[in-house]
Amino acid sequence: MSKALSEMIADDILYMIKTEKRFNCGDKLPNENDFSKELNINRATLREAIRILATNGVLDIKRGKGTFVRDMSEIHDKNDLSSLAQDDVDIKDLYEMRIIIEPKAAFLATQRATDSELKHILELGEILEQKLLENSERARYEQDFHKAIARATHNKYMNQIVPILFQVIYIAVEASDKNETLRLETIRDHRLVMEFMKQRDAEGAMNAMRLHMLHAVRVMENSTNYYD
Repeated sequence: MSKALSEMIADDILYMIKTEKRFNCGDKLPNENDFSKELNINRATLREAIRILATNGVLDIKRGKGTFVRDMSEIHDKNDLSSLAQDDVDIKDLYEMRIIIEPKAAFLATQRATDSELKHILELGEILEQKLLENSERARYEQDFHKAIARATHNKYMNQIVPILFQVIYIAVEASDKNETLRLETIRDHRLVMEFMKQRDAEGAMNAMRLHMLHAVRVMENSTNYYD
């Protein structure tokens, strides 16, 4: 089932609210210019995404004042697995889950992504690569890249499970950024994943993502105290 870019952005904003807890009840969203630049979209797409969320009772548009988050306690999905993310974090177990889940997610996304979804994934990958080359803050972009892949599987449970695994991304980013060799290795891994996805080579994308996960595990194993 195809999704317009505005619907995908609406999902991203909802994720920021429900899972990342970036915006709480009553909070005002960033102004249109800043938010559209952050999301790498035009203002018309952002307006449509906000309209979708307002129609579904997530946001409240107040003319002349801005857009505000409604009470999230009223927005409940009985199949939402994000509460699992509140458990005590076990880095090793979470990375085992990443090795199991994310290569298959790359496989399915390469097969099932619409052209617009694939374009969005590749654009996010390019932004992430630039952040890597600059050695600048990239954890959020790393999350966005993997989240877009999960969404493109068109499996709603995949889309709910993957955010749980994001708890280890900040640790991996911090560890790899301290080592130039590992940072360049990450760039190569991401390029490989994107190239296979661009060619619609599902097996190649799966194997490239597995390689990326195994490299990340090696970073964790070589970083003292991360598994303690």
